[in-house]
Amino acid sequence: MASDSPALPAADTGHKPVMLDEVVEWLAPRDGDVIIDGTFGGGGYSRAILTAANCTLLAIDRDEDAIARAKALQVETERLVPLPGCFGDMDELAEAAGHEAVDGVVLDIGVSSFQIDQAERGFSFMKHGPLDMRMGAIGPSAADVVNQMAERDLANIIFRLGEEKQSRRIARAIVARRADAPFETTTELAETVEIAVGGRKGARIHPATLTFQAIRMYVNDELGELARALHAAERILRPGGRLVIVTFHSLEDRLVKQWLKNRAGKAGGGSRHMPVAEQGPGATFDLPVSKAILPGANEVEGNPRARSAKLRAAIRTSAPAIEDEASDGMNLPPISDLEDAL
Repeated sequence: MASDSPALPAADTGHKPVMLDEVVEWLAPRDGDVIIDGTFGGGGYSRAILTAANCTLLAIDRDEDAIARAKALQVETERLVPLPGCFGDMDELAEAAGHEAVDGVVLDIGVSSFQIDQAERGFSFMKHGPLDMRMGAIGPSAADVVNQMAERDLANIIFRLGEEKQSRRIARAIVARRADAPFETTTELAETVEIAVGGRKGARIHPATLTFQAIRMYVNDELGELARALHAAERILRPGGRLVIVTFHSLEDRLVKQWLKNRAGKAGGGSRHMPVAEQGPGATFDLPVSKAILPGANEVEGNPRARSAKLRAAIRTSAPAIEDEASDGMNLPPISDLEDAL
């Protein structure tokens, strides 16, 4: 890792990137490397990587606001290349930018604090705003889902992606409420869910937390996008390239864990999230550490978002990428079906 790479001034955003030191350590950027930050967000990882080595960084994000922040950082250093798009397409985006292979990929999975803090984005039940939740500007919104989705499918989404035990009751209440008037705001949905489950009753989290999480994950196809990103990283990383992924949700971490074990030849019997791949030419990744890396106590104390974070790292081997289907294992109706129906 280079020590004389020009340092970049810290962004004054209030955003704290989670496990920043650990990400840079496991990514191990070197002079001349090409690194993909597949979830640019506020640019915290990107700034640290560009400071750690005289490398080129490809900043991917489907959020137009995040790309605007990336372009602002590009003014400070031409070594950053903003690439609007989904990180599940990172290999195609990188190749279109002139890079057929890269030396590192980092992904920070989930919704960003910037998106949550903007009431007009509709991500949070704590902020009154339009019921949107889209990370990008296209496709069906959360309002489309709760107003158009069949009750059974809606219950399945809330149960599987939110792991909400009262999903059927919540779905039934949503369908009954929308019969009177369509949902338009975050407050309307939060209140409907709270009434459906009988209020807070001393619960530590708001009753709508898991429902909002599930609908957000569905609207943005977050698990499907993650599955596609893992395959894309396998295709674009050169031998010795490093893959570093930070997750905040058990479903995301489970998918990453099983996929990496599969690719390292240590999958065992597989699971519903990642079926066992057919025997290929060899393991495509080495796992330098078998367990997830957790944030330190000081970071958790200073940054509550870090509480549920898990970091997993892998190193690309020289074996050819395995051409199997990217799947999140959820078997939910694709968001495109709803789009076709609207």
